[in-house]
Amino acid sequence: MITVVGTGTGAPPPEDVLAGAELVVGGRRHLEAVRLPAAAERVVLGPLAPALDTIAAYVAKERPVVVLASGDPGFFGIARVLAERFGAECLDVRPGVSSVAAAFARAGLTWDDAVVVSAHGRDARTAVRVCRAHPKVAVLTGPGTGPAELGAALARADADRVLVVASALGSAGERVERVTPAEAAARDWGAAVNVMLCLKGSAVPGAARTVAGPERGPASWALPEDAFAHRDSMITKFEVRALALARLGPRLGDLVWDVGAGSGSVAVECARLGAAVTAVEKTADGVARIRDNAAAHGVDVHVVHGTAPDVLSELDAPDAVFVGGGGRELPAVVTACALRARRTVVVAMAALDRVPAARAALTDAGFDCDGVLLQSSRLAPLPGDVTRLAAANPVFLLWGVRSPVDGKGVAQ
Repeated sequence: MITVVGTGTGAPPPEDVLAGAELVVGGRRHLEAVRLPAAAERVVLGPLAPALDTIAAYVAKERPVVVLASGDPGFFGIARVLAERFGAECLDVRPGVSSVAAAFARAGLTWDDAVVVSAHGRDARTAVRVCRAHPKVAVLTGPGTGPAELGAALARADADRVLVVASALGSAGERVERVTPAEAAARDWGAAVNVMLCLKGSAVPGAARTVAGPERGPASWALPEDAFAHRDSMITKFEVRALALARLGPRLGDLVWDVGAGSGSVAVECARLGAAVTAVEKTADGVARIRDNAAAHGVDVHVVHGTAPDVLSELDAPDAVFVGGGGRELPAVVTACALRARRTVVVAMAALDRVPAARAALTDAGFDCDGVLLQSSRLAPLPGDVTRLAAANPVFLLWGVRSPVDGKGVAQ
């Protein structure tokens, strides 16, 4: 049996468990914080493979092993690796208070409505996007993905957030500090940070919940045009938006660009589905309209006032891009988007003349390209309590999907 004990943010490990251990494995600070049997072998956790091999040698001889872990070993912790190697039936897990629970407790906040994301040993992009898209997030940090790096990325996106940085939780040197993203980016936080909370506003919980985690996704999408403020019907129609959303596939942890956003209807719908979104719009009144629409639907959309493709190089690389509108610059815009997008680019066009160039821009960038001409007729009333079909303007929708094995042109 391998006894896995969570420590560091709550009660110390039970002495009877440690007293019988012949091998104790843990981080240096965990080993130094407890009294170990004199005869017990100690292994300081660094690279996992050598530690697991040592544990395996003791398990094979049925000699007792104790693994000291941070907080709750079953929450983004070592219990997963141990179960994969030795089987869950060989583990006796004694959970402690997780760093996430401790950090929210120090901040005086509930966390059943929080999203938890790990940036420890992982690319920070997902954590940043989740922080942009949701009002209450806990990020497990790591070297190179700490408050400074996360704060800098959030500051670039003009994210209106407060960061709560919890360091050395459960120790005499514990610190819990509230900073802005820009302030976090300007600090050297050292190696003692356990977790960072990213909060929008006061982050006071709403009504009692049944399901933990982020709010449930929307019950419907492809909302009618009158759900958005728009100018002279200059808005992506809901039939087109429905297929565009299906091809974009916005989800938690994604970044989506809406280029030539107009009213921002696509941007808002992507944000409602959990993605972080940047909308690019060249008109000042359009920028204001997108912000108003985002606020009306309770989502965050980072709006960039500028002309594509000029401003695109300044933005973080997206997973998916929607390009609306047209104009002579459309091929250059699609090319710029295709060179940055990791997964897909969707282009909506009313003019037949624009289709070949847009398609060539996608295929030249290494995308598999497909598309449809959408023609729909909506029910419309006639006098005499009868109904006719009113044809909407046809729209070409092209989409390019990058092959999973093709990394050509993808910006990091």
